Amino acid sequence: MSTVSSAPELRPARRSLFDPAIVRGAVADSFRKLDPRVQVRNPVMFLVGVGSLLATVLFIRDLGDSTAAENVFGALVIAFLWFTVLFANFAEAMAEGRGKAQAAALRKVRSETMANRQLARGEVEVVPSSRLTVDDIVVVSAGEVIPSDGEVIEGIATVDESAITGESAPVIREAGGDRSAVTGGTKVLSDRIVVRITAKPG
Repeated sequence: MSTVSSAPELRPARRSLFDPAIVRGAVADSFRKLDPRVQVRNPVMFLVGVGSLLATVLFIRDLGDSTAAENVFGALVIAFLWFTVLFANFAEAMAEGRGKAQAAALRKVRSETMANRQLARGEVEVVPSSRLTVDDIVVVSAGEVIPSDGEVIEGIATVDESAITGESAPVIREAGGDRSAVTGGTKVLSDRIVVRITAKPG
């Protein structure tokens, strides 16, 4: 007698483009990234930063000897240079923050997902994905989340991998060939697949 229970639908929460928590962290990081040891990893912005610093020093040195118009022009140029450096740092920090938040959300979904594990006699038991081990066989139907990384060994289905790739278009995953690998935390949109787990717990 099979004991089949549908796993609850869990998906990473989608964050807005300007999530306040990410923005606050990115603003702080944009100033921390002014450290030359960090800036040197990006040669272009490193040179812009060096130019900004040099222009600032020269502006302060010549402040008393220049006319008001020259000082205004110099201040605008320096402000634009520093804005360029800070905005580049901010954009990089935003991308990093969103990536970390998405990865954390995906890990949470994977840890909370219930899996339909297939037993040797063909019965199915519902277990937390954290109890899955390598070579376990799980059944994933339309509307359910794939509990862990694995390989499709039976069936074909469309899978929403936007939590991983950011692409909204679903992909086809089927047994055999180079389209059999599936990732934990992604959602099956149609049909039913049988997956052999290839990742260790955690």
